[in-house]
Amino acid sequence: MGFFSSAAALTTDPASGLQYRIAPRTSSAHARARLLLLHGVGGNEGNFDGIAEQLDPELEVVQVRGPLTLAAGQYAWFMVSFQTGSPVINAEQANTSRQQLISLIASLQSTRSLPTVIAGFSQGGIMSAGVALTSPASVSGFGLLSGRILPEIEPLLADSAALASVQGFIAHGEFDNKLPVDWAHKATAWLERLGVPHQVRLYPMGHELNRQVVADFSGWLQTLLR
Repeated sequence: MGFFSSAAALTTDPASGLQYRIAPRTSSAHARARLLLLHGVGGNEGNFDGIAEQLDPELEVVQVRGPLTLAAGQYAWFMVSFQTGSPVINAEQANTSRQQLISLIASLQSTRSLPTVIAGFSQGGIMSAGVALTSPASVSGFGLLSGRILPEIEPLLADSAALASVQGFIAHGEFDNKLPVDWAHKATAWLERLGVPHQVRLYPMGHELNRQVVADFSGWLQTLLR
């Protein structure tokens, strides 16, 4: 997943403080729905350029940059360590980023109200699930692409009646050596307990996105927003 190469302008949302670009192939005036895409740790908003081009042209695709700067062109939503063998996160940063994303969605909706889905790769998927499960009124669905659901959000989960209105899409590599596929199984079991409608797709791949994942996600998205 390469760095951003589009000429689209980077915008700073004054309410959330987050920066984003709207994919240049999108005509916002004719959009029937909105999709926020969130990159993984060490990535940036341009990582989704190729994916945005493959999606429904009637989608307004908003590519969001994480608020934490790691290096030039490299950003994150929260710091994480794998020294213990399992991911250990900075929960305060994750919570702040989650709140910023909810605020950004509200800002975009105040400009033009559209059915909204949030999705992301790895840490971006983690944030997407966190937003949807704690603030389901903000989105119609979420895409958890090679990510996981943070146990830390459990006290913040919306009630079952509210969660019934949001849908999820889980995609994960069977050979993922960064976030093993067991995280997908855990997410599936948790969503079932919460009563959140969802689809799960496993692929013979590692910690990555491929064309089949994008195609399956796009198909799920079209069905959700139809």
